Amino acid sequence: MTKFTDFGLAEPILAALQAAGYETPTPIQAQAIPQVMTGRDLLGIAQTGTGKTAAFALPTIHRLTAERRRPGPHGTRSLVLAPTRELASQIAESFQTYATELELRVEVVFGGVSIGKQERALQRGVDVLVATPGRLLDLVDRGTCRLDAVEVLVLDEADQMLDLGFIHSLKRIAKLVPKKRQSLFFSATMPQAIASLAANYLTDPVQVAVTPVATTVDRVDQGVYFCETREKQVLLQDLLSDPAFDRVIVFTRTKHGADRVVKNLARAGIESAAIHGNKSQPQREKALAAFRDGQIGVLIATDIAARGIDIDGVSHVVNYDLPNIPESYVHRIGRTARAGADGSAVSFCNSEERAYLKSIERLIRRTVPKLALPANLAARAAAQAKESRREIDDDVVDTRAHHHAGRPRDDRRGGEKRPSQDKPQAREAAARGRRGPREEFRARDEHHRSRDEAHRPREDNRRREEPRRRDEAPAKSMRDTRHGEPVGGRGASTPRDHVHRDRPRDEARRDGGKGGDRPMSRRDDAGRNRARTDRPRGPRRDG
Repeated sequence: MTKFTDFGLAEPILAALQAAGYETPTPIQAQAIPQVMTGRDLLGIAQTGTGKTAAFALPTIHRLTAERRRPGPHGTRSLVLAPTRELASQIAESFQTYATELELRVEVVFGGVSIGKQERALQRGVDVLVATPGRLLDLVDRGTCRLDAVEVLVLDEADQMLDLGFIHSLKRIAKLVPKKRQSLFFSATMPQAIASLAANYLTDPVQVAVTPVATTVDRVDQGVYFCETREKQVLLQDLLSDPAFDRVIVFTRTKHGADRVVKNLARAGIESAAIHGNKSQPQREKALAAFRDGQIGVLIATDIAARGIDIDGVSHVVNYDLPNIPESYVHRIGRTARAGADGSAVSFCNSEERAYLKSIERLIRRTVPKLALPANLAARAAAQAKESRREIDDDVVDTRAHHHAGRPRDDRRGGEKRPSQDKPQAREAAARGRRGPREEFRARDEHHRSRDEAHRPREDNRRREEPRRRDEAPAKSMRDTRHGEPVGGRGASTPRDHVHRDRPRDEARRDGGKGGDRPMSRRDDAGRNRARTDRPRGPRRDG
């Protein structure tokens, strides 16, 4: 099939494709769309940038329009899962483009933004819901999203979705959707272990592979520089100074590494922006929009941007750090040479990353050509490192003690405002308003200080006497809360108003009504204390 009209798609869909400029389907679209329209499960493997999104979006929209029914409250008829926020937004935009002539409700939910707006959008139900697994489960737990009416389940970048980071979320989502559904898995790479795991979620699937697994784009010109770690920054600046590197995506392995590259490029006068997991969603969208519009020519990213981000006109991809997962290399270099265009991919490899390079070459079944390093690279890298250390040393932190807000500094005493000076200058003694000269203040302060020191020894002696007096003072006796008897301790005595429970009241009256008791001998007191320890007591407290 060489045209979209041969698939039997609805007329509104064909009109939207013609308005968007789509005429000839790609190989993955030509093989996947007819199989999906029959209602079978599908496992599609194709190179990145070959149109996998349209391969599942077009037949899904056709099914929703052919069997028109209203979704229930908080429900959805089709669910598309994506690993990243940027990819989810891109898929939602594609659905909206293909369904321009139709009345289909398309919503996208992901983390990093307010969940209240997303809950309100799902109140009446939607036809297509594009989501990341984490935010989708948050909505399900809050009772604002139902998955019991899902007819089509789509997993884009299925190898990443089924990886360890998403496998638990996917298992839970699989229990929430109906068993009778159509499942579609699409990805650029599909390792054998992940493919066997995906077979548990697909029912009699049709496998479509237009190219060998993990085959890189033929139009991408690849190369690698063997250099040290400290030489990478200078090498990157040399490459970006070439006018041919007009729109470049630089991939780093860590988020802090991406921020460090942006800072070093700014020091060299090269404007760039970073996108990674520590950035908020508005920051990520702003950086992507600036790169798409051409406001900046360099985008520093982690592998979060290597999964399905469709940016036209990317001339070069630079692997500042080689990925430790070989499949990620395929996704990275797939950001260039999209839609049949040419592109280049350059990688930096130090001594610790040579093992990663061998794994990548084993996966793509080819050897990446070695490129020659520029002249004097090591010397310039050493000079740049020395300059960076000097800038750090020059950044002196003001360690002067901060003065209280209500007390003026010594140079502000008296009320007049003087300009700040880097070096203090000697000034002559002069009158300071109504308070008199500065020497008078200093003499008075010195007099008060000597007077306080003269009285300080007597206070110290008084403080040293206090512990001795406390030791000599009799300790306060503690009383049993159940019987009102002293528990013991130094100076414990029987209270005068104590009356035993087992003593008759008339005997107490014969003692004069004082409520006292006969004096106890030391032997009786010891026996009573032993008996008291044998029976339970309540919480102790001071009498």
